[in-house]
Amino acid sequence: MKKLFMFLAVAGLMTFSANIASAQDETAAPAAVEQVAEEEAEPVVDLFAGSGEEVPLHQALKTKFIEGGAGFMSLIIICLILGMALAIERILYLALSKTNTTKLLDAVEAALAEGGIEKAKEVCRNTRGPVASIFYQGLLRADQGVDVVEKTIVSYGGVQMSQMENGLSWIGLFISIAPSLGFLGTVIGMIQAFDAIQAAGDISPNVVAGGMKVALITTVGGLIVAMILQIFYNYIIAKIDALSIDMEDSSIRFVDLMVKNNKK
Repeated sequence: MKKLFMFLAVAGLMTFSANIASAQDETAAPAAVEQVAEEEAEPVVDLFAGSGEEVPLHQALKTKFIEGGAGFMSLIIICLILGMALAIERILYLALSKTNTTKLLDAVEAALAEGGIEKAKEVCRNTRGPVASIFYQGLLRADQGVDVVEKTIVSYGGVQMSQMENGLSWIGLFISIAPSLGFLGTVIGMIQAFDAIQAAGDISPNVVAGGMKVALITTVGGLIVAMILQIFYNYIIAKIDALSIDMEDSSIRFVDLMVKNNKK
């Protein structure tokens, strides 16, 4: 439930930010219309070429979005929003899963010396992270022998790994589907360009160049989205690998601790 709430909160925040940007563009639109009306009598000039005036980034992106076609570009943006929401949720989850294992092992060892297994269980219950959960599962079966504790740790470690990797398959799906949507939009755009050439009855450079430009924008958008999500995906994989190594090392040290405790 907490994961679902975190995912919805991130997705809602990103959507809210996009709505704010859109509202700002709509607010600025009437002023632009009035300026165009005042300059209707003047000769038409290129406002962005040779004038030295820079186009705002969000306005340029919005223009390219419209030129690429609202249908396919909307699907690509949805892939970006959902993929980023899942990636941020995983990053937050992994950040909260990080535990100072050395400090936890020292606390468990001290608890075993002072109050036995029950005291050590309380220490693990009050510590967040997968390592503490693995230790707790091992302590639950401490009376069944070290071999059972070791098998329990291995089994529950696999469960914790699955939980850390939860949602990665969906991020991988969005990484794959975003450029595929871009290529599909490009193919459809090229078909439309050839239809325009057929309707015109002449191969006009303007018609060909315009159609190809619109078609390739979707490919660029899909590739950019895939690259952004791939960076986050690799970062998450690196964090999971670091946590898994920490889990394995701390589990070995915990088994050694249990063997030492049983010999007393």
